Amino acid sequence: MNIGRVAARSGVSAKLIRHYESIGLIRKPGRNDSGYRLYNDNDVHTLRFIKRARGLGFSLEKIKHLLGLWQNRRRASQDVKRLAAAHLKELEQKIAEMQSMATTLNHLINHCHGDGRPDCPILADLAGESSDAACH
Repeated sequence: MNIGRVAARSGVSAKLIRHYESIGLIRKPGRNDSGYRLYNDNDVHTLRFIKRARGLGFSLEKIKHLLGLWQNRRRASQDVKRLAAAHLKELEQKIAEMQSMATTLNHLINHCHGDGRPDCPILADLAGESSDAACH
Protein backbone atom coordinates (compact mmCIF):
# COMPACT_ATOMS: atom_id res chain seq x y z
CA MET A 1 0.00 0.00 0.00
CA ASN A 2 1.12 3.57 -0.57
CA ILE A 3 2.13 6.12 2.07
CA GLY A 4 -1.25 7.89 1.98
CA ARG A 5 -3.12 4.71 2.77
CA VAL A 6 -0.65 3.74 5.50
CA ALA A 7 -1.01 7.23 7.00
CA ALA A 8 -4.80 6.91 7.03
CA ARG A 9 -4.74 3.41 8.54
CA SER A 10 -2.10 4.17 11.17
CA GLY A 11 -3.13 7.70 12.12
CA VAL A 12 0.43 8.90 11.49
CA SER A 13 0.98 11.62 8.89
CA ALA A 14 2.96 10.88 5.75
CA LYS A 15 5.49 13.53 6.81
CA LEU A 16 6.06 11.75 10.14
CA ILE A 17 6.30 8.37 8.43
CA ARG A 18 9.09 9.70 6.21
CA HIS A 19 10.77 11.23 9.28
CA TYR A 20 10.59 7.92 11.17
CA GLU A 21 12.18 6.23 8.16
CA SER A 22 14.97 8.82 7.98
CA ILE A 23 15.93 8.33 11.64
CA GLY A 24 15.71 4.54 11.44
CA LEU A 25 12.69 4.16 13.69
CA ILE A 26 10.92 2.16 10.99
CA ARG A 27 12.39 0.19 8.11
CA LYS A 28 12.87 1.78 4.72
CA PRO A 29 10.07 0.37 2.57
CA GLY A 30 10.46 -1.21 -0.80
CA ARG A 31 9.54 0.81 -3.86
CA ASN A 32 7.50 0.09 -6.94
CA ASP A 33 8.68 0.64 -10.51
CA SER A 34 7.59 4.28 -10.31
CA GLY A 35 9.64 4.85 -7.15
CA TYR A 36 6.70 5.09 -4.75
CA ARG A 37 7.11 3.61 -1.30
CA LEU A 38 5.33 0.30 -0.67
CA TYR A 39 4.19 -0.64 2.81
CA ASN A 40 2.50 -3.66 4.33
CA ASP A 41 0.20 -4.38 7.27
CA ASN A 42 3.19 -4.93 9.55
CA ASP A 43 4.33 -1.37 8.86
CA VAL A 44 0.88 -0.08 9.82
CA HIS A 45 1.04 -2.08 13.06
CA THR A 46 4.50 -0.68 13.84
CA LEU A 47 3.34 2.89 13.18
CA ARG A 48 0.37 2.39 15.49
CA PHE A 49 2.77 1.13 18.16
CA ILE A 50 4.91 4.26 17.73
CA LYS A 51 1.87 6.54 17.81
CA ARG A 52 0.62 4.96 21.03
CA ALA A 53 4.06 5.19 22.65
CA ARG A 54 4.32 8.87 21.61
CA GLY A 55 0.87 9.41 23.08
CA LEU A 56 2.22 8.14 26.40
CA GLY A 57 5.09 10.62 26.18
CA PHE A 58 7.95 8.26 25.36
CA SER A 59 10.87 9.90 23.55
CA LEU A 60 11.88 8.65 20.12
CA GLU A 61 15.00 7.13 21.66
CA LYS A 62 12.93 5.18 24.18
CA ILE A 63 10.45 4.17 21.48
CA LYS A 64 13.33 2.73 19.47
CA HIS A 65 14.28 0.68 22.53
CA LEU A 66 10.66 -0.38 23.07
CA LEU A 67 10.35 -1.40 19.42
CA GLY A 68 13.44 -3.55 19.79
CA LEU A 69 11.95 -5.22 22.83
CA TRP A 70 8.57 -5.65 21.12
CA GLN A 71 10.15 -7.27 18.08
CA ASN A 72 12.35 -9.56 20.20
CA ARG A 73 10.22 -12.55 21.16
CA ARG A 74 12.93 -13.63 23.64
CA ARG A 75 12.75 -10.37 25.59
CA ALA A 76 12.30 -10.31 29.33
CA SER A 77 9.20 -8.42 30.40
CA GLN A 78 11.21 -7.02 33.30
CA ASP A 79 13.19 -4.95 30.78
CA VAL A 80 9.97 -3.46 29.42
CA LYS A 81 8.63 -2.85 32.91
CA ARG A 82 11.87 -1.15 34.00
CA LEU A 83 11.74 1.20 31.00
CA ALA A 84 8.07 2.03 31.60
CA ALA A 85 8.64 2.56 35.33
CA ALA A 86 11.53 4.95 34.66
CA HIS A 87 9.33 6.87 32.21
CA LEU A 88 6.53 7.06 34.77
CA LYS A 89 8.96 8.47 37.33
CA GLU A 90 10.03 11.16 34.85
CA LEU A 91 6.39 12.02 34.12
CA GLU A 92 5.61 12.29 37.82
CA GLN A 93 8.59 14.62 38.28
CA LYS A 94 7.39 16.82 35.42
CA ILE A 95 3.87 16.87 36.86
CA ALA A 96 5.24 17.96 40.26
CA GLU A 97 7.27 20.71 38.59
CA MET A 98 4.24 21.89 36.64
CA GLN A 99 2.10 21.84 39.80
CA SER A 100 4.69 24.04 41.47
CA MET A 101 4.65 26.44 38.51
CA ALA A 102 0.85 26.56 38.58
CA THR A 103 0.86 27.27 42.32
CA THR A 104 3.37 30.09 41.89
CA LEU A 105 1.46 31.62 38.98
CA ASN A 106 -1.81 31.35 40.88
CA HIS A 107 -0.25 33.18 43.83
CA LEU A 108 1.14 35.92 41.58
CA ILE A 109 -2.13 36.35 39.71
CA ASN A 110 -4.07 36.59 42.96
CA HIS A 111 -1.71 39.30 44.20
CA CYS A 112 -1.83 41.39 41.03
CA HIS A 113 -4.40 44.17 41.18
CA GLY A 114 -4.96 44.00 37.46
CA ASP A 115 -5.87 47.66 37.30
CA GLY A 116 -4.40 50.74 35.63
CA ARG A 117 -1.44 51.02 38.01
CA PRO A 118 2.00 50.11 36.68
CA ASP A 119 2.98 48.04 39.74
CA CYS A 120 2.80 44.35 38.92
CA PRO A 121 3.91 41.50 41.20
CA ILE A 122 4.05 39.14 38.22
CA LEU A 123 6.64 41.23 36.40
CA ALA A 124 8.46 41.91 39.66
CA ASP A 125 8.77 38.20 40.32
CA LEU A 126 10.01 37.52 36.80
CA ALA A 127 12.60 40.26 37.29
CA GLY A 128 13.71 38.73 40.59
CA GLU A 129 12.39 41.64 42.63
CA SER A 130 10.38 41.35 45.80
CA SER A 131 6.74 40.94 44.92
CA ASP A 132 5.83 42.75 48.14
CA ALA A 133 7.46 45.93 46.85
CA ALA A 134 5.48 45.71 43.61
CA CYS A 135 2.18 45.35 45.42
CA HIS A 136 2.45 48.73 47.13
